[in-house]
Amino acid sequence: MTAPESAGIPPEAPAARAAESLKAVADGTAHLLRTVAGLAPESVAAPSALPGWTRGHVLAHLARNADSLVNLLETARTGVDIPQYATPDAREQGIRDGAGRPLDVQLADLQRTAERLAATAAALPDTAWDVPLRHRTGYVFPACEVPWKRLMEVEYHHVDLDAGYTPAHWPESFAAAELARLAGRLADVEGLPAVLLVAEDTGARARIGGPEGTELTVEGPVRGLTAWLSGRSDGDGLQVHRAGVLVPGPRSVLPPLPPLN
Repeated sequence: MTAPESAGIPPEAPAARAAESLKAVADGTAHLLRTVAGLAPESVAAPSALPGWTRGHVLAHLARNADSLVNLLETARTGVDIPQYATPDAREQGIRDGAGRPLDVQLADLQRTAERLAATAAALPDTAWDVPLRHRTGYVFPACEVPWKRLMEVEYHHVDLDAGYTPAHWPESFAAAELARLAGRLADVEGLPAVLLVAEDTGARARIGGPEGTELTVEGPVRGLTAWLSGRSDGDGLQVHRAGVLVPGPRSVLPPLPPLN
């Protein structure tokens, strides 16, 4: 599985890339729905791992995100420009309005919107997967990246529910692709010291921060590295070396990472 933004990997045909990601979305969504179905009804109001959000906020966001991606795929299919969200405030309003609903309503909404997104993607002709689309923040990307964007929402927010699903449960292919994507976004970030990342289980290597020179080397499983880069971990379980010497208390020397929106 290859993230759309992975550098150095020849791009696949747009339809084939989308199909690969859609399979992963289906698997991840099925697991997410099982987790939500197993929650106690009252737990929907409990805090999630995201500051200021309950589990209900996370679930409402996931459902409305699916609707927004349907809008983008309909743009690709019809050629009619449909904004991802109807207004600049619609995303936040949808989350606020949906957060307090009972668990059974949340679950039904999550399943319905996921099924609608899957059906819309299945109906898209191959030629539409390279149509340029506009993200809610303004940047333009090809339609074939929509499934991966949904996969990120499903996998990261499944962890954010704080309901037993952790980065250790991520498919290795997802974690490996995200490690490359996130490291690419954190390369040459001003003020971020150089850090060499080494995935001890896959052999993958990536660099973030400033130019080569005095740097930290952070080693760990690919899922652990991706969890740290994505803000889902404080670096627990990673090993840090400075100038080849193992640093005790690695979390105390890991540099703070900028938010990745």
